[in-house]
Amino acid sequence: MKKKTAILVDGGFFLKRYRSIHKIKKLDPVRTASDLWEMCLKHLTQAKGETFDLYRIFYYDCLPYEKKQHNPITGKSIDFSKTDQNKFQCEFFSELKKKRKVALRLGILEDRNRWIIKPSKTKDLLAKKIQIDDLTEDDVLFDFSQKMVDIKIGLDIASITLKKQVEQIILVSGDSDFVPAAKLARREGIDFLLDPMWNPIKPHLFEHIDGLVSKIKKPLNHAG
Repeated sequence: MKKKTAILVDGGFFLKRYRSIHKIKKLDPVRTASDLWEMCLKHLTQAKGETFDLYRIFYYDCLPYEKKQHNPITGKSIDFSKTDQNKFQCEFFSELKKKRKVALRLGILEDRNRWIIKPSKTKDLLAKKIQIDDLTEDDVLFDFSQKMVDIKIGLDIASITLKKQVEQIILVSGDSDFVPAAKLARREGIDFLLDPMWNPIKPHLFEHIDGLVSKIKKPLNHAG
């Protein structure tokens, strides 16, 4: 009997890296879902020809924000339920639900009831290259905070590990929030791999994983 592997995908990280690697300005929900699915399936065949059965793909993200807000520069009302981002997320989630053995784990986007200036424009303001009056409606962003995503990832790693549902866990992510859960998994004998999609990771993270592997096409400008 083949060993089983669970693949956990940090959705926000995946979409950012996917867009960067493929240099895509506007994501297509059908194509993006298919590319994610194919990337995950490539993990089932590993070094030395060893193959695994897929237990499940867990995809973590937030439900789209659907309230109305007013842009502080123009005063124009923005209905976030009708934005291109909202449309993409709804259609993308719908496509993922059609994929075999994919489970969505959705948190919420909590608004902080404030707008922020884009970092690049803040830098220009501090350097006195521009003045406040030079800002346009595209130079500000409504401030969101993800809630319940990281904790869902950690709880699923712990649950899968303690129930002994798999022999291996592969996490598609780029930050270090997973470390406590990874420690638990490794102590319980789980093979824990990290897929950072060719994004460099901090050196200390190697201590907490059993392997580093990226299955998406390597960026042309990636060293190594």
